[in-house]
Amino acid sequence: MGKGLSFLLLALFLCHALTVTTGYEGEKQWRKEREREESEQEEEEGGRRTDDIFLMRRSTRVIRTDAGEMRVVRSPGGRIMEKPLHIGFITMEPQSLFIPQYLDSSLILFVRTGEARVGCIYEDEMVERRLNIGDVFPIPAGSAFYILNPGEGQRLHIICSIDPYESLNLDTFQSFFIGGGAYPASVLAGFSPETLSSAFNVSVSRLTEFLSRQKDGPIVHVAPSHAPSIWTKFSQLKEEDRLKKVKRMVLGEVEQVKEWSWWNLFGMLSGNEENLFKDKAPDSYNIYKRSPDFRNNYGWSVAVDGSVYKPLKDHGTSIYLVNLTAGSMMAPHVNPRATEYGIVLRGSGRILIVFPNGTLAMDTKVREGDVFWVPRYFAFCQLASRSSPFEFFGFTTSSHKNMPQFLVGANSLLHTFNTPELAAAFGVSEERMRRFINAQNEAVILPAAPGGGDEDEDVKRAVKFRNGMTMGFD
Repeated sequence: MGKGLSFLLLALFLCHALTVTTGYEGEKQWRKEREREESEQEEEEGGRRTDDIFLMRRSTRVIRTDAGEMRVVRSPGGRIMEKPLHIGFITMEPQSLFIPQYLDSSLILFVRTGEARVGCIYEDEMVERRLNIGDVFPIPAGSAFYILNPGEGQRLHIICSIDPYESLNLDTFQSFFIGGGAYPASVLAGFSPETLSSAFNVSVSRLTEFLSRQKDGPIVHVAPSHAPSIWTKFSQLKEEDRLKKVKRMVLGEVEQVKEWSWWNLFGMLSGNEENLFKDKAPDSYNIYKRSPDFRNNYGWSVAVDGSVYKPLKDHGTSIYLVNLTAGSMMAPHVNPRATEYGIVLRGSGRILIVFPNGTLAMDTKVREGDVFWVPRYFAFCQLASRSSPFEFFGFTTSSHKNMPQFLVGANSLLHTFNTPELAAAFGVSEERMRRFINAQNEAVILPAAPGGGDEDEDVKRAVKFRNGMTMGFD
């Protein structure tokens, strides 16, 4: 009786394991988790497609002032999320300052438009870098920094990855403002007036006035046309004085609080552009200046990992940029080493992602500003619409070379397998298998069928393809 019961339990277990393997039970659970998470925003966004589970739509405005704003697209949760990354969007008006702070999360900044001055602490030294369009620059968790938009007439747009690995709360990130006053409050304000008065060697009245003047928020104007403030004076300091000022504030060096000598902001920009500090901090890296790793008539792609830009090693992240011509497609492929996060920079297209059991997980149209992610090991492809090129930038969760495995095209892994075994796996003759995989002469980026990434044509092709699958490979 005992042996019979044990055999029955073993059989039930094996049947359950087979069901999971062939049917991917996680798909149902994953959909339920994602639908539950995203239902909170359903009313706000006027409804959504339930199959857009790999689009990151949960955008939260964490900062908004007259001088700029920051929005964050929170990474989804779930069991197949290998490494969560939040995606931040920072917009700053001309001549504005994101005041000094540090985060419990590391950042990788990418300048989409405009130019920026980024100052941060690196190995106990203050450094400043000038960033232009296409520049990438890392900021480690816990490193105090500021961002200045010195432009007279152009907004600054920054896209950044936010790694919550060291965060106090994986669902978000925490800012610790060095500068501040009534709004936002400086972390210094938490100490008693007597303690700070003694530490700074100033009177309590002067200290109180110093820590209560700022009321404009985390992003402030620094233009002369606005009311002068402590941050206007800060931004107009010479670079060396400005960096020393933040270092004193962050490292707690005692100094007399007094009026800052300053000069015109425009003079600061028109003078010597060289860094005044000879430091060991990394320079920025411009992804637009790197030669494509792959290029053909249908587009190009660039990948930058830790072997190319060493600071990425410390962050465990790589970056990439893809440009597809109108109507072309990135061949179906798999990322064996990393999860991929993408942000559409220009144009429109479609993202197709497949579950491990061979069912379609997502097939949806994306446009400029949309954020998507693809789990490690999942097969996917991107298609450009017929109307314009499709450009997207993003991050992957490994600083090593990603080495994508292509499933279709002249360089696909189908060409690597021995033909007899592959033919047997598909149930066709070797000759038919050979004709099938050799029909496509292009690799990586392919010419798409008429319709490109447009939804109506894609649906028609999908139906035709699925019908064809039932009839073999003729």
